[in-house]
Amino acid sequence: MKADDLPRVGLLLRDWRQRRKYSQLDLALRADTSTRHLSCVETGRARPSRDMVLRLAEHLDVPLRDRNGLLLAAGYAPAYAESPLDSDRMAMARQALKSMLAGHEPYPAAVVDRVWDIVDCNRAMSVLLDSVPRTLTGEGANVMRLILHPDGLPQHCLNFPEVRAHALGRLLHQVNATGHPELRALYHEVSAYPAPPHAGLPTGPVDPTGMVVPLRIRTPLGDMALFSMIATFGAPTDVTLSELAVETFFPMDEESARLLRDYAAAGNRTE
Repeated sequence: MKADDLPRVGLLLRDWRQRRKYSQLDLALRADTSTRHLSCVETGRARPSRDMVLRLAEHLDVPLRDRNGLLLAAGYAPAYAESPLDSDRMAMARQALKSMLAGHEPYPAAVVDRVWDIVDCNRAMSVLLDSVPRTLTGEGANVMRLILHPDGLPQHCLNFPEVRAHALGRLLHQVNATGHPELRALYHEVSAYPAPPHAGLPTGPVDPTGMVVPLRIRTPLGDMALFSMIATFGAPTDVTLSELAVETFFPMDEESARLLRDYAAAGNRTE
């Protein structure tokens, strides 16, 4: 794409401002500039400096990938590298991810990218993946498809309506926060999946406090109840790193913890 074909930076900045529901005055105060200058930038009457683009992007919480896009649209070089995860530059990050995955055993954990594709996972994830067709767990496996595709976890999920509502809500929030077309396409795809025949059956709450939405799953060893947490890298300056997250699953009760320990022990015996 030629530089002249790129969207004007002012229009992009206005889109991000409106997405964050800031007025021009709100953003101007946050970025220590004037509303007049910000208005001129958004309408194309003034070209922002490289520092101004980065400052506005920081206060608008723009993802690093899109900050590079803003810089290109303003006529500047990108500020953030995008390094392949298997590159030498990312060796420390890879080691950190491997350590988190291994250290979370015997509980499941997976590394996902910005569109929820699984980048890596630990052995305990097999408790969720082994019952799912290879077409959903092979290369390019996607967490949202695993959770929502009728041939995936819905076949074994005991509280699918709650899990589906939570997953779609989380994905829609990302779509609205970023506007990324890949996420929007994924949302339209998975939200159109039909529910399995048993999905409407009442199951009763696993967590009486209502603090988290559990994943209640039927496995060969017995029924488990899990909840998840998501961790990201602090202060990343590489696009790839900024888009990675580790989703870790924890048992909601001692019986689920015991089943996961037994599952891990059985796997170790067969190796």
